Amino acid sequence: MSEGRDTGIIEAIAAACGPALLDVHRDPDHHRSVFTLAGPGPADAGPAARRLAAVVAEQVDLTLHQGVHPRLGALDVVPFVAIDPVDGGAAAAVAVEAAHSFAAWFSSTFDVPVFFYGDAAPIRRSLADVRRDAFAVLAPDLGPAEPHPRLGVTAVGARPPMIAINCNLTTDDVSLARRIASAMRERDGGLPGVRALGFALASRGQAQVSMNLVALERTGVEHACTEVRRLAEAAGAGVAGVELVGLVPKAELDRCSDEFRSWSGISPDRTVENRLAAVARAAPPGRAAAGPA
Repeated sequence: MSEGRDTGIIEAIAAACGPALLDVHRDPDHHRSVFTLAGPGPADAGPAARRLAAVVAEQVDLTLHQGVHPRLGALDVVPFVAIDPVDGGAAAAVAVEAAHSFAAWFSSTFDVPVFFYGDAAPIRRSLADVRRDAFAVLAPDLGPAEPHPRLGVTAVGARPPMIAINCNLTTDDVSLARRIASAMRERDGGLPGVRALGFALASRGQAQVSMNLVALERTGVEHACTEVRRLAEAAGAGVAGVELVGLVPKAELDRCSDEFRSWSGISPDRTVENRLAAVARAAPPGRAAAGPA
């Protein structure tokens, strides 16, 4: 969602999520926060997402927004990811159903246009396609034909697990970050399943290579981050730190080397499964602890 600076708003949104909230990642330069919600099933995660959305709709005003990250709306992106160890087609169907249900409620309740992406879209398209083509080529799937004057537009998707991760450079040279991002992007001939942008982080005096890894079976987190480090070092710079946005699937962290885990600082606590286990341990006696969705 498009608020990364007002602590009061971010805390109010987090409080609305209840025990479904596993993680909050806040970034004042991006002016963006990412909330990770999960639970035993859509009956838990779905209502939490609606409560989150209601607070965003009440308290966030996109017309006041200034940040380096591209955005379409106050509630910018709502992806649903089924991670139960079940048949892939069945898992995808669960995520699509949850995405469509949420989108219909949000659009009708707050009069906000919604664009579907990933498996939720009638003709499969990426989030990048929506950001690029909304209103110019694509009409909203739900809601009015024009952006909401205060809340803008929301993209709602269903997709497999992905990782959002940033590599902050040892320099403030944003042109270098953008060159590295271009070299990393699949569409520009880089690594498979990598989407990347270069940003200036004014509050830190650093440049950043920000990546979405959307095909983990082809390019994992260690491969992507170490390649950014290699490119930065070849240009006389380096990576000052790695910043995971949200959480990582346990299977992906398990295939990372000990050296990478130490260098990146990504610990087992940052996995979806471990956070879910912690929530289950904290749950009142008698609450079911089924698999996550």
